[in-house]
Amino acid sequence: MLIVGYLIYGKIVDNIFKPTDAPTPAITKADGVDFIALPTWKVFMIQLLNIAGLGPIFGALAGALWGPVVYIWIVCGTIFAGGVHDYLSGMISLREGGKSLPEIVGEYLGETTLMIMRIFLVLLMILVGTVFTVGPAGLLKMLTGVDVTTLLLIILFYYFLATLLPIDKLIGRLYPIFGVCFIIMAIGVMGGMMFNSNVTMPEMQLTNLYPAEGADKLPIWPLMFITVACGAISGFHATQSPMMARCLKSERLARPVFYGAMVCEGIIGLIWAAAGITFYESTGGLAAALSADGPGAVVHAICNGFMGGGIGVALAMIGVVVCPITSGDTALRCARLILADWLGMAQEKIKNRLILALPIIVIAGIITQLDFNVIWRYFAWLNQSLATIVLWTGAVYMYMMKPESKSYLLAMIPAIFMSIVTFTYILQAKEGLQLSTMISYPAGIVFAIGCLILCLKTRMIKHHTAH
Repeated sequence: MLIVGYLIYGKIVDNIFKPTDAPTPAITKADGVDFIALPTWKVFMIQLLNIAGLGPIFGALAGALWGPVVYIWIVCGTIFAGGVHDYLSGMISLREGGKSLPEIVGEYLGETTLMIMRIFLVLLMILVGTVFTVGPAGLLKMLTGVDVTTLLLIILFYYFLATLLPIDKLIGRLYPIFGVCFIIMAIGVMGGMMFNSNVTMPEMQLTNLYPAEGADKLPIWPLMFITVACGAISGFHATQSPMMARCLKSERLARPVFYGAMVCEGIIGLIWAAAGITFYESTGGLAAALSADGPGAVVHAICNGFMGGGIGVALAMIGVVVCPITSGDTALRCARLILADWLGMAQEKIKNRLILALPIIVIAGIITQLDFNVIWRYFAWLNQSLATIVLWTGAVYMYMMKPESKSYLLAMIPAIFMSIVTFTYILQAKEGLQLSTMISYPAGIVFAIGCLILCLKTRMIKHHTAH
């Protein structure tokens, strides 16, 4: 279904934009640092590793606690929301000269939104980079026994270089190697699961199999949709797509790179969701393992069980370490680019890049010493909220582009859906206001209607201004 979705629905989205042979920012703004035309396969691989992180692994395993019903959200969310979201953020940036996400959102949702997004995204990117420093350091300590502090310093130094150097010097050369590990991990787990006669994949069930009873049994709506996060849709992806929009040689490559990378992430998320409940034979077994050992140990156990010991597991675990690192480095690089666009600071000179990169790395290093576990619990919600904002931005953009075609509905419908999901979640969740469903469900619908009215008002203003 995911592959068919790419071939059919992805093509529909692409046809609305009608890609041209006009020179891209990689050509018209080439600076040898951020605007560099790269081979398409490299751009795809960088985009996939940028957006993947641990979301399609850890998020999918957590989402699998609700049972096989999670497959439906991963598939439908990827095709109709995540793929559209990633394509829009990449293609709009491509058409807007490689602008970063805050500049795009501000252009179509107003100056106030622009300033809020600038501040919010710089802080979010540093937080993402920080968490994707601590996570890999912990996994590497488990594999190597090296002290965590030493590993943190090594990873931060790598992040500094990745943030500072031209994108083709370090990221462009390492990511293909990392990508091989990532792909081997997914194929190995999938093959081991499908052809291992000692395990049986659970049949599809449209029921809530969350391993708890009574008040402790978490509802599918909206908790599962937020928990899966990056495996179906992620606002973080919209911060990464503009980076690759600066490296594409042609608009015609937008669908395979942006929509295609999201579909690949959906496939990976689907593999890990299935692997979790297959390996542990039930959602209860998976929940017990996640609670007792943590997701890192669960990933190690699944790789060992489905792939056997030796090189396969080593490559798989390297893949799990690489995923967050390849999102952490580009998150901090993205923070530099957002600041550069905000301040109007050209990045050709290394001095200008140092002025922005050094404070970012220092702040990230300081945060690694703090206990931010409680803050991070909100990341999935913030991430989906950001995706919702990007979808509304895309709806306004598509209306401005072709108001008579109703094509903006491709972005508006998932934007309405995600508005209900995110608002309902924060009202209902334990880390939110813990309100009853009697309040949270109708409030989510009212909030989405309010967003729709605001969007309609914004697009009317933009349409009037354009004329």
